[in-house]
Amino acid sequence: VRLARGCRAGGPAVLCAIAPVQTAEPRWLGTGSGWSQEAWPCQDDGRGGSRGPAGALPGELDLNRRLHGQHLAKDVILKAVQGFLETPQPEKALALSFHGWSGTGKNFVARMIADHLYRDGLKSECVKVFISLFHFPHPKYVDLYKVQLKKQISETVQLCKQSLFIFDEAEKLHSGLLDAIKPYVDHYDSIDEVDYRRSIFLFLSNIGGNIISQVTLDFWRAGRAREEITMEYLEHRVSLYLQKQQGNCHVKLCVRDAFLARSLPYTEEVLDEVVRMMVFIPEEKLFSAQGCKSVSHRINYFLP
Repeated sequence: VRLARGCRAGGPAVLCAIAPVQTAEPRWLGTGSGWSQEAWPCQDDGRGGSRGPAGALPGELDLNRRLHGQHLAKDVILKAVQGFLETPQPEKALALSFHGWSGTGKNFVARMIADHLYRDGLKSECVKVFISLFHFPHPKYVDLYKVQLKKQISETVQLCKQSLFIFDEAEKLHSGLLDAIKPYVDHYDSIDEVDYRRSIFLFLSNIGGNIISQVTLDFWRAGRAREEITMEYLEHRVSLYLQKQQGNCHVKLCVRDAFLARSLPYTEEVLDEVVRMMVFIPEEKLFSAQGCKSVSHRINYFLP
């Protein structure tokens, strides 16, 4: 399983323009015209839990009515979510990753999914929302965060077999936290006697937003309709972009570590500025010419 997030490797995924695309053995299982009682034997548990078939919203109609300019998202999200829900015994939890700039609808779609599944939507006890820099702000506490995160995921699934976990700003999650999440979205019948295969994990990320917007602009300039953009083409362009960013991101982590080692404050903008001062090779600029050797000296330019 991998999450296309630029700086770190490993984790769950789906791509979005917002444009979601499931990776890790994708299964586009068809939209389905309704809910299956056998596949969805849930009752309203009084906690804002699963609605069950009788209370389910018409997902396809709702997406078409409320989600605009996102033909890829409409198609892929519907097939992924409803196909997953209509599968009697999923092999593993569903993991989707929504990519795009702020304002493109990532949180909006996540909220629609929550409203679709639960009477109380995001307020349901079956839903947990994590914002990377808010819930996990300090890298030095990552081991504590891992314990807390595992505990919350386990307790939520024991309370609601059909749980929804949303990770906002997923590209800023520490790699250790992604490692902690990975078993829950992998092929395990259970972990510590708890079955997580009915859970849904959504990862919302700004990574790739600029290239997604560039692809859309290129089509517009060429006089082509937005609907002509295919998932395969978009996924290819974003993958190339992420490969190019890998070298930059590794150096960025070195820059961050240099600031932390000296107990200096920093912002994402400062980290990016230091990276831009580095020399990258070859023509595609995939690798730092000096690795991380000159990072500690370059941050001196940004001291108060």
